[in-house]
Amino acid sequence: MSTHRRSSRIALWAVQGILAALFLFAGVSKLAIPVAELSRAAAPLSGSFLKFIGVCELLGALGLVLPGLFRIRLGLTPLAAAGLVVIMIGAVTVTVMTHGVAAAAFPLVVGVLTGIVAVGRRPQTLRTA
Repeated sequence: MSTHRRSSRIALWAVQGILAALFLFAGVSKLAIPVAELSRAAAPLSGSFLKFIGVCELLGALGLVLPGLFRIRLGLTPLAAAGLVVIMIGAVTVTVMTHGVAAAAFPLVVGVLTGIVAVGRRPQTLRTA
């Protein structure tokens, strides 16, 4: 294996680990906070919808790392990353509408990094096509 490819794999794993920790924290936080409090904190979105997003973030975080760690169903990692990209598109949109463009920088960067994982972990046959 070439040095470049090995360093790319290590960097991709590092990004996946950081993103998994971030989404795990965000998902568990949303699930731990009562629905009424979530509704007050995020005015344009219902508490139930935020609970659903929390479950998706939690499952996405697991999907970013578990298939690679156990070497089974490796195709689930790019799917989990793509699903998290969709969530981050929504997060950027809602943040711009409620807090302005500057506040949307963080979810935008997280979404771009998640997109890099989705592309970097797609099956080898799709990379050459």
